[in-house]
Amino acid sequence: MDYFAGLDVSLETVSVCIVTDTGDILLEKKIDAEPAAIIALLESFARPFKRVGLEAGPTSSWLYSELRSAGYPAICLECRHVKAGLSAMRNKTDRNDARGIAQLVRLGWFRQVHVKSEEAQRIRMLLVNRQQLLTKTLDFENSVRGSLKVFGLRIGTVTRRTFEARVLELVAEDRSLLAITEPMLRVRRALIEEFDRLDRLCRQLARRDSVCRRLMTVPGVGEAAT
Repeated sequence: MDYFAGLDVSLETVSVCIVTDTGDILLEKKIDAEPAAIIALLESFARPFKRVGLEAGPTSSWLYSELRSAGYPAICLECRHVKAGLSAMRNKTDRNDARGIAQLVRLGWFRQVHVKSEEAQRIRMLLVNRQQLLTKTLDFENSVRGSLKVFGLRIGTVTRRTFEARVLELVAEDRSLLAITEPMLRVRRALIEEFDRLDRLCRQLARRDSVCRRLMTVPGVGEAAT
């Protein structure tokens, strides 16, 4: 006989439902949303699983990786397919969602999501945070530009290095504008410093990656584009 488990994961708890290949429910329980707690429950069942399914979400890659490392056949389910599969349920609760997920993985009515490796997740986090710092820096620059235009002060075309000097030049004779603008410039300076740190990490990763090194042999392709 084959056994299947459905996990409905929330931020604090996980509702677990274990069913047989005929759909009979053998176990239902709500536990902490921690890999150790989930693995302990699955181990206590003391029978092998054919599939352990959980819906794709913010913590799904972490739980998926831990379950896989512990030897369980975990799969991550595409959210829209799960939503469509559970839409027939009259009452939406964590318990019923876990039941529904267990039945979906039993019947094979799901689309599996590819889960990135931990290394890939770290690289993605680095790139996303780097982009966030760059975007916020540009937001501050545009805010300063827009604010000074009201007083007829135009920054014009400048580089990242000459932006601050140009702004200070424009507001130097107006104490009020200087007092208002200087905090914006200090924050912009801090954002640029932190951006440069993450940018250096990106460049180091690019130099160590064989695919990136090959791409960089193409004229015009650099280590990190802003």
